[in-house]
Amino acid sequence: MFRILYTIWAAIIFVAIMLLIFPLAIIAAFFGRIKGGNFIYRLCITWADIWFALTGIRVKKIYETPFDPDKKYILIANHISYLDIPVMIKVFRKPMRPLGKVEMAKIPVFGFIYNRAIVTVNRDSATERAKSIRILRSVINKGISIFVFPEGTFNETGGPLKSFYNGAFKLALETNTPIRPVLFLDTYTRMPYDRRFSLNPGQCRAVFLEEIDVGSFGEKGSERLKQKVYELMEQKLIEYNASWIKPDKQE
Repeated sequence: MFRILYTIWAAIIFVAIMLLIFPLAIIAAFFGRIKGGNFIYRLCITWADIWFALTGIRVKKIYETPFDPDKKYILIANHISYLDIPVMIKVFRKPMRPLGKVEMAKIPVFGFIYNRAIVTVNRDSATERAKSIRILRSVINKGISIFVFPEGTFNETGGPLKSFYNGAFKLALETNTPIRPVLFLDTYTRMPYDRRFSLNPGQCRAVFLEEIDVGSFGEKGSERLKQKVYELMEQKLIEYNASWIKPDKQE
């Protein structure tokens, strides 16, 4: 009963804050995809700060190696909960462009903000996937970091990760942009993807792993790069004892 009431309370706050920032997002939209998008992302940071404070969810950043917030990266993270996106916004304080599902842009009010702060992708269409990659390439060339969930959707395998898509790793090589893997360790505990009304307060850790320079992989080394990132993230998720990993899925 507590979780049901708490989830309803969190949802009401979620919508209320979004409605408050919506007029500013409309104004920002007139300033184009870059300037306007950057301002909308800052509005999202404000939204996240208020929402996390009022829900009692504490986001903790852990740096295994130093992180330069002003450096251009392709940021890679695991995807295991609906809470991953709010945590992403709370953790990354500089404007960037995440890659997100196109379906989310259809939600009233939220979709307007989402569509202007995020590069959308329809993974069922090769043409649309290619278009999204072109937009991401343009964003990187303007000095803005991008954020990708390479699993594409929730990991329901019971293992540390599900298989990765190739796009982010090919883009890293094409643009010579370093990859920075990040682990979202507690979002599944706070809000499992497979249970409604399951949100609960507590800690959400984001672990910044070592930066991976792509210069040594060559133009056709995307598969090796993808495997290196996958193995690093898988190893660290096991070391941190991620709660969704089933015992028989650990190596």
